[in-house]
Amino acid sequence: MSGHSKWAQIHRQKGAADAKRGALFTKLGNAISLAVRLGGPDPTTNFKLRLAIDQAKTANLPKENAERAIKRGAGELAGQKIKAVTYEGFGPEGVAFVIECLTDNRNRTSSALKHLLTKYSGNLGGPNSVSWLFESRGVIRIKKIDEELELALIDAGAKDIIKEADNVVIYTAPNDLKMTKEFLEQKGIKVEYAEVEQMAKEKKMIKNEAKNQLEKLFLELDDNEDVNNYYTNAEI
Repeated sequence: MSGHSKWAQIHRQKGAADAKRGALFTKLGNAISLAVRLGGPDPTTNFKLRLAIDQAKTANLPKENAERAIKRGAGELAGQKIKAVTYEGFGPEGVAFVIECLTDNRNRTSSALKHLLTKYSGNLGGPNSVSWLFESRGVIRIKKIDEELELALIDAGAKDIIKEADNVVIYTAPNDLKMTKEFLEQKGIKVEYAEVEQMAKEKKMIKNEAKNQLEKLFLELDDNEDVNNYYTNAEI
């Protein structure tokens, strides 16, 4: 699985306790609000909003939550504006982290992340401290694929296709994500997930003693309502 993206969070927390799902619902609502503010409330013309709504549906976000998030993004409800902020830093054993946040309070978010990384033997870095270790890729997940569809996707520009235990991952150039998603939908293929993610160019092997620290850090990042996506170069 690439990084620890929203896909991982959705599937880890689907059957979790209400408190865990509440944190995920907040993240999904913030993503919808920001997409509306940046591109308008119509998902047919706002691709980022369409992606955010698709993810919200996969996570079973209540319809009223999504509608409220759209109104907040459109300025119809009071509240602080949500902003996208990316942080970079290091975890146990020098593992690199790119942490994408959606927040209405940057001071709160940066303080929380600094505390978390320090707690697990890491530290918050400055801009470009680790981003050069990653590259942006479009990531699409579908349930299954046949040879004909695989060849069609390659002809359509897919960079790589990986078959995992319970789904198929299609990698694209970031700018080709929309085109590839629509290509699949036109063929009647249900897209389980689509997002631009940060992929580590090279993986870093993690020793056993650092594995537990990393897993605890992942769980705390999942629980932080400001953390939208996060990626590492850890090979666990």
